[in-house]
Amino acid sequence: MISADLLKEARLRAGLTQAELARRVKRSQSQIARWERGDVKPSLETLRELIRACGLELGFELANYDDSYLPLIHQQFRLSPAERVRHMQHVAAQMIDLRRRARASLA
Repeated sequence: MISADLLKEARLRAGLTQAELARRVKRSQSQIARWERGDVKPSLETLRELIRACGLELGFELANYDDSYLPLIHQQFRLSPAERVRHMQHVAAQMIDLRRRARASLA
């Protein structure tokens, strides 16, 4: 998710218009609009300020890079949409069966 999406999501969750958010952070409505369109990217500090003005907190953390799931994604891309649906139906059925067996073994 890019900064424009984060800002718009935060503003909408807070039930604010662009003008209302602009008043809270002492900026112009047109500046809020430019950030939300992605025409201009706010600094990280400004983005946090904007999101806080919406009553939300933007958290950060460092994590080790993990691309171990990429082969699974590429495998799914080789399937047609119908094949993907059938595959996920099969996976869901297996999960339901596994859950049923686990509950039966606890009873």
